[in-house]
Amino acid sequence: MSDIDIIASAPSGRLLGAADIRRIADEAGISPTKKFGQNFVIDPGTVRRIVRQADVTADTHVLEVGPGLGSLTLAILETGATMTAVEIDPPLAERLGQTVAEFMPEAAKRLTVVNRDALDVGPEQLPEFADGKPFTLVANLPYNVATPIILTLLERFNHLDSFVVMVQKEVADRLAAEPGNKIYGTPSVKLAWYGQAKRVGTIGRNVFWPAPNVDSALVRFTKSTAPRPRELRKPTFALIDMAFAARRKTLHAALKKHVDPRVFERAHIDPTRRGETLSVDDFMALAEAVEAVEATEATESVESAGTPTSPNAMEEQE
Repeated sequence: MSDIDIIASAPSGRLLGAADIRRIADEAGISPTKKFGQNFVIDPGTVRRIVRQADVTADTHVLEVGPGLGSLTLAILETGATMTAVEIDPPLAERLGQTVAEFMPEAAKRLTVVNRDALDVGPEQLPEFADGKPFTLVANLPYNVATPIILTLLERFNHLDSFVVMVQKEVADRLAAEPGNKIYGTPSVKLAWYGQAKRVGTIGRNVFWPAPNVDSALVRFTKSTAPRPRELRKPTFALIDMAFAARRKTLHAALKKHVDPRVFERAHIDPTRRGETLSVDDFMALAEAVEAVEATEATESVESAGTPTSPNAMEEQE
């Protein structure tokens, strides 16, 4: 969908420019804070670009995290979509509805604002996303908590099927990194558990107020159509954490206190490899092998406990 198509199908209203952002902030007594990682987008073209990358239409149900002063919120609503915005900062959450009513009044009924920390929300706090229907995340995420927010939402919401987020460029590179890449790490593998991520654009610093000290980038994610077993997520993630806590060590050295050496043979993974060379499927194979070896040990222990070990023991059983 092009910007022209969006505008043609949009409800009456307009997006925020730099002067609008500063005026709204001044009227509401709001100043961007480092605590919440706030950098407000002041360029309508940028927010329309994000919405276009996310393929948002009037039929899309959208979750936005960190709407700030409403730049991206209005661009999402401009498509005709229904959305919920989760904002941690009370003054911003209180002001958002007023901004939408001023700039796009016909869209106000399609917006729900929730004043909460995105790391604390689940289906109980956002029941509109608990009906089993797919939805998408579209957000300019705070740099300091972007990865935890993404992974937490994917864990808690089974029907979060896609997202397009703007994050710090280095974070975007890590989220989309492949095995063997020097920036491939814990976020890369854990996100790959749920689906595929790709960096889809770079955003300059001049579209923000205040301008950050780093460049930003867009990451697009699509959930896998064949989800991995939920019961293996926790043990797999534990192995990922251990392997990357000592990323320069071999798997044998990094996991020796936690993993029986037989696990590597059973998973068909060379213990002299480093964690940074393993895909998420490799880590899942290790987790499956750990469970299999532990189950074998438990069975052998029970059988050993029930087997007579001396003539006296046999006489006692008789």
